[in-house]
Amino acid sequence: MSWKASLLVGMVVLGTHIWTIDKGFVDIAKDLDYFVASVEFAVAQFNDNNQEENTYRLLEVGRAQKKTWTMIFLMELEMGRTICKKHDENMDNCPLLQGSGENQVNCVLQVDARPWFSHFSILNSTCVPA
Repeated sequence: MSWKASLLVGMVVLGTHIWTIDKGFVDIAKDLDYFVASVEFAVAQFNDNNQEENTYRLLEVGRAQKKTWTMIFLMELEMGRTICKKHDENMDNCPLLQGSGENQVNCVLQVDARPWFSHFSILNSTCVPA
């Protein structure tokens, strides 16, 4: 009976150790379905929360990572201000503003994706002018 208890304790200790090691982020493909949906959500949230009248669109995805054993994505996004207003239709094809209105931002975001519930949430977001 004591060997069973020892085995159980060993499994708990090993499992806890593995869990703490694997809590980091690992690189993923930028075209992974749930990552792409998370990026689209992040850009939409940025535009909704932004006080500016013009929308921003995605220019480039830098870092694409996923937290091990979760659906939490870490992303670096470069976005540019467009000529489109927030309530315009078909904002995906909006040209970028040129000249004095030109503006770009770089953002690092963590997005928790629960696509089976159609639920996404931003856990952390930091954006700075490019």
